[in-house]
Amino acid sequence: MNTKKIIALTAALVMGAMALTGCGGQEADNTAAEDTSLQKVQEQGYFTLGLDADFAPMGFTEDDGTIVGFDIDLANAVAEKMGLDSVEVKPIDWDSKSMELSTGKIDVIWNGFSITDERRQEVLFSNPYLSTKQSIIVKTGSDIKTKADLAGKKIALQDGSTSEDALKADAATYESIGDANISRFKENSQVLMEVDAGRADAAVIDEVFVRYYLTKENLLDKFTVLEEGFDEEDYGVGGRQGDYALMEAINKALDECKADGTTSEISKKWFGEDLVK
Repeated sequence: MNTKKIIALTAALVMGAMALTGCGGQEADNTAAEDTSLQKVQEQGYFTLGLDADFAPMGFTEDDGTIVGFDIDLANAVAEKMGLDSVEVKPIDWDSKSMELSTGKIDVIWNGFSITDERRQEVLFSNPYLSTKQSIIVKTGSDIKTKADLAGKKIALQDGSTSEDALKADAATYESIGDANISRFKENSQVLMEVDAGRADAAVIDEVFVRYYLTKENLLDKFTVLEEGFDEEDYGVGGRQGDYALMEAINKALDECKADGTTSEISKKWFGEDLVK
């Protein structure tokens, strides 16, 4: 190949590379520009919050049908900071939470939603705002005192929750129990009923929920929360992958609520102390 042809070919390759680079940059810009998540909620004046409406005190249904809780109060405070008119609260099937989010039926999952590496594959999380752990609950008087005592026992937990994740992460305890001895239920209240009825020897359940529930229902004498539990975990707001603008606004509002004492007051209302991160 002669020199002129080499120069012409080189120039063509350079121009092609520049064109591809330009297209790539434009595509990235277009992708960023297509994030209208914040604009959408601003235009409609609210965001839709999906929850398991049986998870006291985070979000639960009162006798009159009203949904209340720590997360409901915090979400309303965040919406106000964002300049929104309200929050639309929508009970969902907790097992289908990712589908409800991805299909646009809800804008966020906000209901004591534990941040895990597995969930990060499907969900865009806010910064953590509260910490809890998975506790072991038994009937008072039970001979189960530690995790080691769970070997071969029947265990109840909520299906689709991080209770099972926490149990499986403790490989020694999980293997000593055996998967055949684990029963899964849709609601945490059902989990406790299994223990109360003697169909399960113990439950693995979120500590924030169970301590509130036992106090509210005057069941502190009937059940015992073991001192030994599973690893601490953080709660966060779950959004759709790609909804960065909306999540950035939620994080900003969460920071503002913490800075001005709003979250502290909400925490004291529901827990009797400030548990907010």
